[in-house]
Formats: sequence, structure tokens, C-alpha cells
Amino acid sequence: MAAPARSVSRIALATALTFSLVLQPGRAAAQFAPGDYLVRDTEIEDILRREVTPLFQAAGIDSKSIQIVLVASKDPNASAGPGVMMVTTSLILQADNPNQLQGVMAHEVGHLAGGHSFRSGEEMKAGLVPMILTMGLGVLAAIAGAGNAAAGLITSAPMFGAIGAAGYGREQESRADQAGATYMEKAGLSGRGLAEFLDKYRYEEVFSQMRRYRYFIDHPMFSERIESLQNRVTKLPHYYVKDTPQSVSELEIIKAKLDGFINPVVSMSKYDEKDLSYPARYARAIAYYQMKEPEKALKRVDALLAEQPNNPYLWELKGQIMFEFGQVEGAEAPQRRSVELRPNAPLLRINLAQTLVAIGTRPKTEEGIAELKKALTQEEDNASAWRVLAEAYDKHGDEGLARLATAEYDYNVGNMKLAREFAIRARERLSKDSPEWRRATDIVLVSKPTPDEERRIASGG
Repeated sequence: MAAPARSVSRIALATALTFSLVLQPGRAAAQFAPGDYLVRDTEIEDILRREVTPLFQAAGIDSKSIQIVLVASKDPNASAGPGVMMVTTSLILQADNPNQLQGVMAHEVGHLAGGHSFRSGEEMKAGLVPMILTMGLGVLAAIAGAGNAAAGLITSAPMFGAIGAAGYGREQESRADQAGATYMEKAGLSGRGLAEFLDKYRYEEVFSQMRRYRYFIDHPMFSERIESLQNRVTKLPHYYVKDTPQSVSELEIIKAKLDGFINPVVSMSKYDEKDLSYPARYARAIAYYQMKEPEKALKRVDALLAEQPNNPYLWELKGQIMFEFGQVEGAEAPQRRSVELRPNAPLLRINLAQTLVAIGTRPKTEEGIAELKKALTQEEDNASAWRVLAEAYDKHGDEGLARLATAEYDYNVGNMKLAREFAIRARERLSKDSPEWRRATDIVLVSKPTPDEERRIASGG
């Protein structure tokens, strides 16, 4: 999925992400599996943003300040931190209806509004205090000559610490539940979805996450949390509000899209040829593309385009298939059309730019550079755009700008050593005191240069 020839809107960056989990009460943060990776898709991101924006507004949060991040994962999770909300592909696929998906996101809005991501120190303190007190009692018992009691207290100290931290986490999760229900109500939505979704994991959660501590099995705090939420939402005026037909349709579409990309073989049986609905045909077109049958995929995309000629995501998909299967020049027209229909989508613009640069003529490369610069004004940290821009400048013979773009790419994927090296090389080829030269200097200075590197850049000014 991360092969260099693939369309940049699907390029995934393998990563280990740390966020708070809605389905893991008692923990302020958790680390995702190494196999999880980021996914960029304009259509899915747009739909998720439409679903969550009323909740941001209800909480008094500027929705434009929060980035929606999609993570390919087998776990149905969502989480939030400063400036970001994460939703996993499994969460979308396992949500029975839009209200459940909105409910989980409302919970995360509750975390954001409550500043919970800034309070990890409080959770640590909640666990550390009882642990220290228990160890202290053990030491006193030892001094008093009660050896067995001392050993028991000291040995159990970590468990009491974990219980204290989990208790703080449960309280925090419950507050996010209640805040989420409030925001759903203020937005004119039913709070039923969050309670329904959490109820699906009532027992699985307790046994899989808290097996080490028998107390949590005998006293299922997760059930208490769900029941408290259910009691609250059933009394709210909008409890019986139903999902809009548009929301239902959009959830079906993004589920079909994810199935087609992530589970293409399964999708072929799940979305039978007899199913003539748009989501089913969309999923089959994507599945054929993923199974390396471009002719069948393009035939089905063209049939969908005949019905929806102004759908930018269908044009995007057509261009993507053509580009990745060697029809580079043919990919330009559909990708250009996708940008015309959705001009404010940087990922679509980057796709077009990548094709223009791949065509390779000087006019096309220059146009590609212009498109990339437009995209970077909206997403200045888009590593894929910087990678393609480096290639474009290199074709142009602009060595300094090519190295600077490469430094930007490495900086944004977290490879500070390479970012620093390429930024130093860029400075040597750029006009001194130009904006690009100063930017290269900034990258060097913030990427922890060695003393020798500091002397090297100092000698250049």
C-alpha cells in the first residue's frame, strides 16, 4: 500500500500512534500495533468531518483546528489529542448506523473539551500515591517486625497503584460520555448511539483488558458506565431522533469503499453482482482494482460516472487506476476533472501534480510544481507533496530546491537525521538569505545538529 508508484491519496505511512482510546477505559493513552497505519482519503475525511462538525460547534471548539485522522486498524477505536481526532477503519465498519459513529466521536469531543489529553500527569499521580502509601505501610510493618504483612503490602503496591490509575481513568471516561451526550443533544442528535456502541463491547472489554485484576472482573465498572450513560440519554428530548437519509447513505458508501480497499476478496462475495446499489457497485470497482484487474475496475467506474458525472471521487478513482497501471498520460484528464469539481481538496491536487510530473515534459512539470505549491498552502506538512515536489525540482535541475523539498519530506516523516543532512546540502546550493535558504537553516537548527554540523552551517552564515 505504500509502494512509490501508488497514487498519493492512498499512500500510507506505517506508524506507532499514541492516543486515548474510547474503548479502553482506565487508560489515558495506548499505543497502536506496528501494523496500523495512516490512511488519507478525501471522501472519507469529508464525510467524517460533516458528521462531527455539529458536535465541535456544540462544544465551542473550532472544527478547523482539529485534524481528522483515519487509521487502518483491526481494532474499533477512536481517540483525540491536541489538534487531532483519530478514527479507525474498524470503528467505521463496525458501526451499525451513523448515530453510533457520531456518538463515539462525541465522546472524543468530550475528551477534547475537557482537556483530558493534558492531564496524563494526574492519572500517573492517581496511581502513584496509593502505590507509595502501600509501600510505606509495608516498610512500617517490616520495622515493626511483621515480616509477612510487610512482604504482602510491598508486593501488592503496584496493584494498588494500577487500581488508583484505572479509577481515575474510569472517571475521565465517564465524564467524556456525559459530555458527549450533552453535545449530541445540543446538536439535535440522539445520544443513543454511543450507549449502543459501548454496549456491544460490554463484556469483551472487561475480560480482555482487565484480566490481571480480579477486582475489575467481579465489579465490572464498564457496565456501570454504560448504564449511567443509558439512563441519561433516554431522558433527553432528542433520544428518538433518527439518522438522516444522507447520513445513512454516506456511511454505506464509506463502508463499501473501505471494504473494497482493505478486504477486496471478501468484498466480491459480500457485495454480490446482483446487488445494483451504488455502494455495492462502488465496492466491486475498487475490489477489482485492488485485485489488479484494471480493465474490470475501469469498466465499472465508467458505468458509475455515466450516472454521476459530477462525482469528484469517481474521477479520482479512475485517474488513480490508470496512473497505477501505466496509463500515465490518460490519468491526467480524470484527475484534472476531480480537481475542477473539488478544488479545495489538496490530496486531489497532489494526485494531479504527481501525474503531471510523471509525464515529464517541462511544461507539465512546471504545472505540477504549481499544483503542489497550492496543495502545500493547505497542508504544509503533507510529506507526499514534498516527495513529489523534490522529484519535480530534480527534473528541472533545481538542485537546491530539490534538496530542500527532500529535507521537508524527511522532516515531516520524522527522519530528523536525513532532514538535517539534506537541509545542509540545500543551503550550499541556495541563494544566501533567500526565504528557501532561511527555511533550510531552520530545519537544521530544530533537528538537533551535531557540533560539527553547527560549525558547518555557521561557516556559511
